[in-house]
Amino acid sequence: MEPKLEYRNEQPYVAIRTQVTIPFGDVLDQLFPEVFAWLEKQGSVPTRAPFIRYLVVEMPRLDIEVGVPVETAVSGDGRISAGVLPAGRYAVLVHTGPYDGLLDATARLLAWAEENGIVWQTSKDGKTWGARIEFYLTNPAEEPDPQNWQTELAFLVAADQTG
Repeated sequence: MEPKLEYRNEQPYVAIRTQVTIPFGDVLDQLFPEVFAWLEKQGSVPTRAPFIRYLVVEMPRLDIEVGVPVETAVSGDGRISAGVLPAGRYAVLVHTGPYDGLLDATARLLAWAEENGIVWQTSKDGKTWGARIEFYLTNPAEEPDPQNWQTELAFLVAADQTG
């Protein structure tokens, strides 16, 4: 799929925030089930695919949230915090294939944005992001073939961008 721009409404979510270095799949294997178990205990259900929100990207260190969108805002507790993905225009790209292709997909989205004069909502140094998200559209437990996995990249565009 080619990248595109689309407007999204704000989206409440619950998540666990952590700091990781690449690779960090083993961390996700622990945190996603913890978030889903907490949601189930609250009697809440996800409204969309689980995600990773990259808050700070300062290679090789990443500050991330491992989360799940919910219908309405809830209060977190303990390790679970509540948040809202901001409304706004997002540059979106769907990657099909194994997760090890996400680095290339991200590079493709970043290059496309640069070619099209798109500016991200980030701190001045470009390390802290307003919203840089990977939504995991395919559940590997339901689709065992990594070639069929789909991951949506959605990066928030600076508010002053037009078009």
